[in-house]
Amino acid sequence: MLELKNIGYRVNDELGEKEILKDINLTLDDRFVAFTGPNGGGKSTLAKVIAGIITPTEGRIYFDGEDITDLSITERAKKGVSYAFQQPVRFKGLTVRDLINIAAGKTLKVAEVCAYLSEVGMCARDYIDREVNASLSGGELKRIEIATILARGTKLSIFDEPEAGIDLWSFGNLIKVFEKMHEKTQGNILIISHQERILNIADKIVVLADGQIQNVGAKEDVLPKLLSAESCRVLTEKL
Repeated sequence: MLELKNIGYRVNDELGEKEILKDINLTLDDRFVAFTGPNGGGKSTLAKVIAGIITPTEGRIYFDGEDITDLSITERAKKGVSYAFQQPVRFKGLTVRDLINIAAGKTLKVAEVCAYLSEVGMCARDYIDREVNASLSGGELKRIEIATILARGTKLSIFDEPEAGIDLWSFGNLIKVFEKMHEKTQGNILIISHQERILNIADKIVVLADGQIQNVGAKEDVLPKLLSAESCRVLTEKL
């Protein structure tokens, strides 16, 4: 279970102090949780705070009852937290096979590496010995990163817009990957997304705007309101 208590995050720029997150209080113990809301609302920042990439300026974070606020991203990874970036990192000199082995924490058999790549719709023969560098497209990197999260099998897996760049791979397959991941780990999956089909698989939806939680609840309660608000926005723009 993940608990966020009074989380705040401020930065200083040329205009002075800017408050990015404002007194976030949240308890997450659901299978699939989706963070959504307008761009710049604080979704990615909050996810990075949870993963340990960013340290909050206020508040505490608890994971399975343990205070992990002051733990580094590496220490949190050892506790069972994974993070998939919106724009995956490239690693010159490191092959896809190397990356998946590192994620798994052991040397996998070729067949095991291939199985993870197949899960994300990639032909293992074409990718297993490729370098994770500029020769790979953004969509290919995204799927490889998802394969590494599968290989890790952690208690909490965070995905920042996992659908981005996978236009050659269907949403249906992506959703199946998330479902299989949960079956394997019985862990929690946190997804940042604007896509209705992604939001539709969530057990809980958290709406963030202006650094604050605007709404939180079961999909059945929150999603209809989001869709109605979006329909009104589109209609207004056309008038």
